[in-house]
Amino acid sequence: MTRRAILLAGGAVMAVAVGVASFAIVRGPDDGSARARWQGRAAGAPTGSAGAPVGTSGGSSTGPAAGTASADPSVSCDPWGCPQQRRFAAATSLISTRPGLLGVVVRDRRTGAVWQAGSSGHVMWASSTIKLALATSLLERARTGEITLDAAAHRQIAAMFAVSDDRAADALWDRYGRDAQVPRFQQVYGMTGLTFVPGFPRRWGFIKASAQDLQRLISYVLDRLDAADRAYVVGAMRDVGAIQRWGVWAAGAALRPGTKDGWSIESDTGGDHWCTSTVGFAGPDERYAVAVMYHLLPGDGIGAGVRAVSDVVATIFGAATPAQVTVPDPASGR
Repeated sequence: MTRRAILLAGGAVMAVAVGVASFAIVRGPDDGSARARWQGRAAGAPTGSAGAPVGTSGGSSTGPAAGTASADPSVSCDPWGCPQQRRFAAATSLISTRPGLLGVVVRDRRTGAVWQAGSSGHVMWASSTIKLALATSLLERARTGEITLDAAAHRQIAAMFAVSDDRAADALWDRYGRDAQVPRFQQVYGMTGLTFVPGFPRRWGFIKASAQDLQRLISYVLDRLDAADRAYVVGAMRDVGAIQRWGVWAAGAALRPGTKDGWSIESDTGGDHWCTSTVGFAGPDERYAVAVMYHLLPGDGIGAGVRAVSDVVATIFGAATPAQVTVPDPASGR
């Protein structure tokens, strides 16, 4: 969903796991150089059943938790399983072929394992993905009695989820605290890299964050939000309009994904460039928290960004590529 445009107008890489930590060689956040990253199970997280495939309690399937023994008994594929490590390797290789900055983070909420690749820590234009934080904050504040959400506010929250409505976000931003809402995003939701873009208005559409920030946000929603509010957000993210059926949506219907997508064309780096981002979940009980952000180079269109982030998600979850997605019409302002 474009925000800035609306306001101004009105080698192949292998992932391997050792013990409970996964090792990946991924592009650096700024210069495209390869670098190693270890990512282990979160402290105190349950060991879970890393071999249980997505959507089932045993057997074999596609998706991040599908696992079989390694052909080499000296190599451990914990905590994801060898088939998933191969999908991660394929996704990392795909990222390496895309120009610009593309970062992805996947967290298994059952085991606590986290996998990331590309420019996952690089802050980029969040575009409309930040509406997930705005909606989450409003629902929480209303539940504690800090604010009151009337029928109009509820309709606007629904519109932000369904069609990524900018006018709804503007109205809610202005009515419920403007930029004073942002410290909650940073301090409570763990979006520690979130920042307003210097030289631009301090509004929701001029915020940068990283894929790591977005993953922490969706993890907060899934892990800590009040049960009734969580159920509402999960349902809204599953039932998005056609304009947002890409990104995490590309995990495939069998995994019942939910998504909040963002897209905008920006000029902060000396030339107009598209940003396409997606945050959401996939798998039984929303097991996998997913975030992907892509800062394209000038000259590449919105379609290239939408397809790239969607194909990364599809590759991770074993879905067909190129992913069958809806590319938003740039003229729509969404």
